[in-house]
This record gives sequence, C-alpha cells and structure tokens, in this order.
Amino acid sequence: MGLVVIGTKYNYLQKFLAFFSFIIFVFFYTLANAYVIPGPHLLELMIEKLGRGKSLLISQKLSLYDVSPEKNIIELKETLKYNFPEEFRSEIQSENAKRIYVFSLGAALTVIDNKIVSNAETRFDYYKDIFLYRSRILLQNRLSLQGVDTSVSSLGRFQNKIAYVIGAEYPDESVSQIWLEKNTFQPVRWIIINKDNKSNRDVLEIRYGDWKWTNKTWYPMHIEFYHNDILVREIYADKIKVNTSFSDELFDIEYLKSVYLNLSSVEKDKDDSQGLSDIQKTIKEFKKLYE
Repeated sequence: MGLVVIGTKYNYLQKFLAFFSFIIFVFFYTLANAYVIPGPHLLELMIEKLGRGKSLLISQKLSLYDVSPEKNIIELKETLKYNFPEEFRSEIQSENAKRIYVFSLGAALTVIDNKIVSNAETRFDYYKDIFLYRSRILLQNRLSLQGVDTSVSSLGRFQNKIAYVIGAEYPDESVSQIWLEKNTFQPVRWIIINKDNKSNRDVLEIRYGDWKWTNKTWYPMHIEFYHNDILVREIYADKIKVNTSFSDELFDIEYLKSVYLNLSSVEKDKDDSQGLSDIQKTIKEFKKLYE
C-alpha cells in the first residue's frame, strides 16, 4: 500500500509541474507573440490620455535621501510651472536660499541666490519630460536623445500588471526604456541607463504612481527615484492647477541670464563638482538650500 500511495503522489506532482510549466510557457509565449502597438503610436496614446491642458501649476514636497554615511534627509517645498509643450520652471524657497531651475526649448539654467550655478541638466530633471512634451514628434526626439529607442516596443509585467515597454524587448533592462500601463497608457516607470559609466552599474529608475484626474488632466501625485535599486529621491504633489497663465519672462533663459550674475560661476561649479555623480551633485546643490 505504501508504494501505491507514494506512486500516486509522484504522479500528481508530475502532473502539477507539467501544468504549471504549461501555464508559464503560455504566459511568456503570449507576451512574446501578442500584437504590440508601435512605440511612436504608444507615445501618441499616452499624450492623448494625459489631457489637453495648456499649462500646469504644481505644489509638491521634495525629499532627497543622502546616500552618504550621514544618511541625511532633505525635505523642501517646490513649485512647478509647466507651459506646454517645451517650457518648464521649478522654484524652491527655503529659509536660507532660493533655487530656480528653468528648462526651455532644449536649454537649461539653474539659479541659486541670484547666481547662475549651472546651465546643464541631470538625469533627475528628465522625469518632467513625459508630461511637458505634448507633441509626439517633440517627445520622440527628446527620448531619442536620452537613449530610448522608440522604434522598439514589447509587452512586459511590472508589479503584477501588464505594461507596454518602449525602448526594449522585455525582459531586457540593460537599455533605457519607458513603461506604460496597458489599459490606461499612463507611465509607470522610466529606466535611464548611463552608458558613459563603463566601469560601474549606473541605473536611475523613475516610478510614477497615484495618478489624479484634475480638470481633464492626469498627473502622478507620487514619483520615486531609485539609483541602482536604492530610493534616493521622492516627490509628493499636493495641489494641481490647470491652464494657469504665466509670464513669458519666467521661461526666457536669455532674459534670466541678463538678470542674474553671469556664467563665470558655472565654470567654478564645474570645477568643484569634478568626479561627482548625479546624486552627489544633486545632494550638494540642495544642501545649499537646506543648510
């Protein structure tokens, strides 16, 4: 009797493993062979779903997690101005300093305490792009510059949900890519690979969540930034206003250069920041506001 019972259990186990293997095969076969919407059309659908507002005014809390041994947490209040399709402004006013960051028509400028400290972007600044560019052609060109091959698309799975992957063949995460939730076309993650760093893994992942519908416009109330799987930055939005009017001067970089101190300070900042990573540069810059 004992041998019969053991044999029966063994047969059941074999059948279960065979059935489980079949289910796994069907799942991945379906992902690999299902029709996948082309990347450019996915971007078009994403932009359409985000809404047709002309501008956004966002109030949010920005938290930066210092990865140094001190492990300090820097928390700041930030105001964002989106002037679609190519103008963006961030303002942070702390007790000790004021920071202005402007991105307009492909150019960037950072001002701290009335001094121009940088005319370059970091990867942390990219998160805004998928909201800012309300033109498929403009967004596609921008993503191409950031290493996303929009001619490639596939189906993947993230946090138990099916998603479209733009820029990679799932499950390949060795290249820059953007993920859109399959049913809503809302961005859920953006993986940015630093190809310039040949010696070390250097991956920034941006995750978008808690989407809110305000005056016919979608916007994520929670954004996370992971560097090599470690949470280094977090954003919680609290107020959204749609179609606010802004002065053109707020986004005019040439005008801002004439108002604030000249760019000689930019060269000094470059010298001081030699050898620092994006994260270290960001922490260093925001400490100027916090200390």
